[in-house]
Amino acid sequence: MSSRVESVIDEAHADGRGVLIGYLPAGFPNVQTSIDALIALSESGVDIIELGVPYSDPVMDGVVIQRATNASLAAGFRLAQLFDIIRAVTAKVDTPIVVMTYWNPIVQYGVDRFARDLKEAGGVGLITPDLIPDEASEWIAASDAHGLDRVFLAAPSSTDERLVATITNSRGFVYAVSTMGITGARADVDVAARSLVDRLTGLGATHVCVGVGISNAEQVRSVTGYASGAIVGSHLVSALTTDGPEGVARATSELVAGLSHVKA
Repeated sequence: MSSRVESVIDEAHADGRGVLIGYLPAGFPNVQTSIDALIALSESGVDIIELGVPYSDPVMDGVVIQRATNASLAAGFRLAQLFDIIRAVTAKVDTPIVVMTYWNPIVQYGVDRFARDLKEAGGVGLITPDLIPDEASEWIAASDAHGLDRVFLAAPSSTDERLVATITNSRGFVYAVSTMGITGARADVDVAARSLVDRLTGLGATHVCVGVGISNAEQVRSVTGYASGAIVGSHLVSALTTDGPEGVARATSELVAGLSHVKA
């Protein structure tokens, strides 16, 4: 089954660079500004958009993202609006949108129904931080039925057996968590990231992107020197919080400068 995300990564690799994946939460600070900010991400050079579903118990998210998602929920965000946002963005830009969501909202909505509605809206897949492949049979079936990518997470603490299961069941890329803990910009991206990517590629992964803690062009350059791509979240959410879509555009342009590194 073809993967649009893998195609984008492969095209970037052919050009001698990794990809930049930018995260923003849906509906923050309101639906229209969220749409404008996502379009700004694309137009400023992000290769893949990671669109977060606001959730009341975001165990993996740091303070910046928690505040934004809580504000979105407080403003009345509902899951059905996710598809409206995706439609509005994909009508303007062609950057693939992968939704990042905890699993409970999908179960409540209906797994196959969600997959169908995501595909119809123009989304290309899901990142599921709290769903492991062993417990994902319903999602694997639905994503296959609707032609969607599925991105599972790999952590430095994962056994080789767990990493193989993650690689086998992921489509699009494997999300390598560079640090143990919650998301958020850090002064140094954990050295464990490189070791984890080495383990994943040694076990057969061909598309691995690194997230958690990346906040500047130098870190993007470093990560894309050994991984398929760099994922940036909290830094972009902070820019949106402070300066709106214009801030997102500026922050993205600065991060894109780190993609100039040519991989060996």
